[in-house]
Amino acid sequence: MLLNRKGNKHRRPSKAVRVATLAGVAGAAVAVPLMGATNASAASVATWDAVAQCESGGNWSINTGNGYYGGLQFSQSSWAAAGGTQYAPRADLATKAQQIATAEKLLDMQGPGAWSCAGAGNLTNDGVDPGVDTGSGAAKQEAAPKKAERTEAPATNRSDRSDAPKKSAKKTVTTPTGKKVAKGDGEYKVVAGDTLSKIAADRHVKGGWAQLFKLNKDIVEDADLIYPGQQLHLTK
Repeated sequence: MLLNRKGNKHRRPSKAVRVATLAGVAGAAVAVPLMGATNASAASVATWDAVAQCESGGNWSINTGNGYYGGLQFSQSSWAAAGGTQYAPRADLATKAQQIATAEKLLDMQGPGAWSCAGAGNLTNDGVDPGVDTGSGAAKQEAAPKKAERTEAPATNRSDRSDAPKKSAKKTVTTPTGKKVAKGDGEYKVVAGDTLSKIAADRHVKGGWAQLFKLNKDIVEDADLIYPGQQLHLTK
């Protein structure tokens, strides 16, 4: 997580920050050219991913309530100091790209020592521009829960209402003669050439064909007549 002492100061302020501090208000302008001229304070997306993996397990939206936010675990003061509030109030509410862009500025300001996981992520001022697009995704916003809107169902005639569920049409299969018989909903589907005896033997039905007939008497009217497509229960 970001190392923070008093206010926005970190463990290792960069040379440019030290110059501004020593020069006072009149010399503060010197710090801007120093930071912009070298273009050295930059790190690749892969490097920031490695730092985030150590800092937050790679969760760019994390907020555990410990005072550090987002994938790179910005403190609120560091997030504001590096300009992150232009994207979102806190780091965890910003996109990954916006967090990396802010981290680049903080790296410019304070160097790799601003992150305790700099070593684990091999974070250095390697000069590699991450090339992130801070406008590629909208920052998340914290919003108060919406008040439930009251809606009323349109009026209906009493004759249109029914408290009882409608009974679904009974499924059937068509026999070779064109007759329709009940299909059933068992786990075994009858195929051509099947008989109750054969199914009972192949499926090891305890009680044989008689038990199979008993289990399916709601769809099998004659033990000698079953039809392809019917679905038989093999157990209770």
